[in-house]
Amino acid sequence: MATNREIPSDTKTRKVRPHPTQNEALLFEKSAPGKRGYKLPPLDVPSVNALELLQDQCRTQYAELPELSEIEIVRHFTRLSTWNYAIDLGMYPLGSCTMKYNPRVNEFVARIEGLAEAHPYRPDAYAQGFLEVLDLLQRCLLEITGMDAITLQPAAGAHGEFTGILLVRAWHESQGNPRKKILIPDSAHGTNPATAALSGYAVENIPSNAEGGIDLEALDRCVDEETAALMITNPSTLGVFESEIAKIAEILHAKGALLYMDGANMNALVGKARPGDFGVDVMHLNLHKTFSTPHGGGGPGSGPVACKAFLEPFLPTPVLMRKAGTEGRGTRDAGTDAIAEELYWEYDRPQSIGRVRAFYGNTGVLVRALAYILANGPDGLRQTTEDAVLNANYLRKKLEDVYELPYKTASMHEVVFSDKRQAVNGVKTGDIAKRLIDYGFHPYTVSFPLIVHGALMIEPTESESLDELDQFVAAMRAIAREAEETPEVVKTAPHSTRVSRLDEVQAARKPVLRWRKRERRD
Repeated sequence: MATNREIPSDTKTRKVRPHPTQNEALLFEKSAPGKRGYKLPPLDVPSVNALELLQDQCRTQYAELPELSEIEIVRHFTRLSTWNYAIDLGMYPLGSCTMKYNPRVNEFVARIEGLAEAHPYRPDAYAQGFLEVLDLLQRCLLEITGMDAITLQPAAGAHGEFTGILLVRAWHESQGNPRKKILIPDSAHGTNPATAALSGYAVENIPSNAEGGIDLEALDRCVDEETAALMITNPSTLGVFESEIAKIAEILHAKGALLYMDGANMNALVGKARPGDFGVDVMHLNLHKTFSTPHGGGGPGSGPVACKAFLEPFLPTPVLMRKAGTEGRGTRDAGTDAIAEELYWEYDRPQSIGRVRAFYGNTGVLVRALAYILANGPDGLRQTTEDAVLNANYLRKKLEDVYELPYKTASMHEVVFSDKRQAVNGVKTGDIAKRLIDYGFHPYTVSFPLIVHGALMIEPTESESLDELDQFVAAMRAIAREAEETPEVVKTAPHSTRVSRLDEVQAARKPVLRWRKRERRD
């Protein structure tokens, strides 16, 4: 991916091809029999046939692994590493994803020996230090959210959603009726209806009003004795804060329904507003979004679930508890070297929904989140939120004259434009995103939220400086001019990448999922 922020003039008339050495082949294509990246001394013990030893176990022939020299392997992976776009190279304006910078101190803390090498089967008595870390993180998150109880067990945001709705179901069942439906706004994350359906609920859609918030009259009509909860994202995927959130909570609670909040956009609230204070009953947090832990790639991630006290009995087991009458860190027993247990995992919880994962295999993520929280402190976290909101509104102001702004309500941490003006010349949001690659930026979130046709969803986060924002603005304005003057340049982008524009329909319908061995080259 290009990292320059200036586009050579010749890219407007021809496609730029990469240097031949950058067209990297597969390791299997580079392989040649007999090549080795190492050389061992002669055996000083009798040799054995490994296949004969393994024939009764599993393998009957040697694996067809590639054979290469050390320099070939080093160059292969080094070249591939230069193809990746990263937060270390430039901004990720992915709306809703909150792709912020992960401070290096987080990595240092997570690699402290006693934390990095803690074993999941370690007895509580020998894990007091780590349990203190988890306990402190829980207390910090509870203070930030204004909730009463929490579990760190879920492995990701969607997993947290699932856990939260299971808490809702368990509570309703304890009241004698699990209820039948979950209400979800049309601006919700796609995982929300999936979570509700997976939990056994019917999904009912709630429309947004002209300001991008929930239509209160429609909500009032839909809430009845069969409504289990409303799943709301606040701020919404439109980047709009639900100004009537307290009223929404009242409407739900009056009919015995609960308010679930998708905490994906907490980067706009931390230190400024607490969900527990405006009526939320249960919510999840995305530590990778708001608290600067590694993002995506299939995990391990973390989606803690916080709730009000009446839902605490239903939290997944085990729950981290402190023995009554103890304070602070572990203390040594008089006359011995043993440390008295103070924190422990409680398993005996009759109303619990049960485990939602086997172990806290994501403890490295949890440590990173705590490091971020402690490094910033209350004032720093509040400043982070204010900077994220300021950056989003700066981009909004600088681009609203060239890109359509479907919702005029004040933006929070992200801004959503549409391609309406550019579509007149046949240029769509996907074309603009691909052209942005030529200018050295990662694309924004394309075509989401779904209620905005041709959406351009942009979230700069607090990580970006004024200089970086101005370069992004310059690129977006340049693309807007191209969409008017030379639309074909945008519609055929990107021009500076190693692979030209793909046939996305063909890729979706007939993906190449298996590598086929080629004939060896002479």
